[in-house]
Amino acid sequence: MRASLPRARAALKHAVSPPGGLRAHEATLPEGLGAHAASPPGELGVLRSLRTAFLDAHADAVYAELTVGRTRGLRLAELVAAAGSAFPGLVPTAAELAADRALAQARKAGHEIDLGVFLSRMLRSPLSGGHLMDTLLSPTARALDLLPEFTAVGKTDLGSVRLERRDGVARLTMCRDDCLNAEDDRQVDDMETAVDLALLDPAVEVCLLRGGVMTHPRYAGKRVFSAGINLKSLHAGDISLDGFLLRRELGYLHKIWRGVRVDDDTSWHSPTRAKPWVAAVDTFAIGGGTQLLLVVDHVLAASDAYLSLPAAQEGIIPGVANFRLPRYTGPRLARQIILEGRRIRMTDPEARLLVDEVHDPDELDRAVERGLDRLRGPAVAANRKMLNAAEEDIDAFRRYMAEFALQQALRLHSTDVTDKVGRFSTRGTAPAGSPS
Repeated sequence: MRASLPRARAALKHAVSPPGGLRAHEATLPEGLGAHAASPPGELGVLRSLRTAFLDAHADAVYAELTVGRTRGLRLAELVAAAGSAFPGLVPTAAELAADRALAQARKAGHEIDLGVFLSRMLRSPLSGGHLMDTLLSPTARALDLLPEFTAVGKTDLGSVRLERRDGVARLTMCRDDCLNAEDDRQVDDMETAVDLALLDPAVEVCLLRGGVMTHPRYAGKRVFSAGINLKSLHAGDISLDGFLLRRELGYLHKIWRGVRVDDDTSWHSPTRAKPWVAAVDTFAIGGGTQLLLVVDHVLAASDAYLSLPAAQEGIIPGVANFRLPRYTGPRLARQIILEGRRIRMTDPEARLLVDEVHDPDELDRAVERGLDRLRGPAVAANRKMLNAAEEDIDAFRRYMAEFALQQALRLHSTDVTDKVGRFSTRGTAPAGSPS
């Protein structure tokens, strides 16, 4: 018989508190535990098992308490902070997380594995996980602050993303020319803000994603779509589980696919506001760039571009690509791309499984405008909604994300990953995520 939540809470607090608990044990661990955090010493493993068992028994009750009976929406970092206060020992403390995040990836103690356990169990529950995913479709506070000015002026510079509304098109230009649009926590925040603004602005009919012109010597004067995850930031310990790896998938990518939640006089027939999306690929879409293409409605590419998903070679999981890619390519080609690192060049016949149009680079601009015009029809949004509902079951997506939260946390702290990012930091000045 399961213990009551108050008794289980007290037992958990006692198990992980000094003397003899997790924090006392961690003080005796050697520097550089991060290299072994995914396969920890015995006591750490036992305590993680206790946390997992606690959540397997009480996840819905915990989530209900933290969200006041699911009447309060908490984003990932807020949910973790609330859990740390209400259930001591269930997740690392704010001080522990802050100290860990100040370290290079190879030196971390692996506290994000415990976040992975917690968030995995929250997402695994249809009740709690469903509410959490709905919460994460809400517009960010930053976007709501910027919305009045953007609707009036039609442009904003968010730092790593420029957004401009022109002729009913929201044009999102990724402009991190210092790293070929390789993503980090900062760019995920900018991208989610830009997606929110584009979806909330009533004057926007269709949205365009494109990379800006780069200044990096190897690609100076050329547009680049995306170099994927920022490997320099990963080495430095600046790629977070909740602020990047989960927020990216459950935030702006999910919003592109399913829309942003609204609370207005239209919400009676649809809780989200969605719009069609076009992506234009110049030069390459590596990793997260290819993942982006899997959630948009129409993809155009320059004939000299290529796509790749090198995450397995980097030691991590390529977001939701494992879930979405096979329905575009079939399972055999998906395994070649994800497990073996196969590049798809626009001259390959297989490229047409992933892109709708391939054009000479000097013809791409005109082709993009034609593609945007085709998606302005009054019935496009309704048909897009039905296509997406048929293609991707939201509960299947939630279950995937529940397992992803834990598996990606384990991968981040695995020895092979910390070794790879350590070697990357000594290779010189090649931009994060760029081709070797």
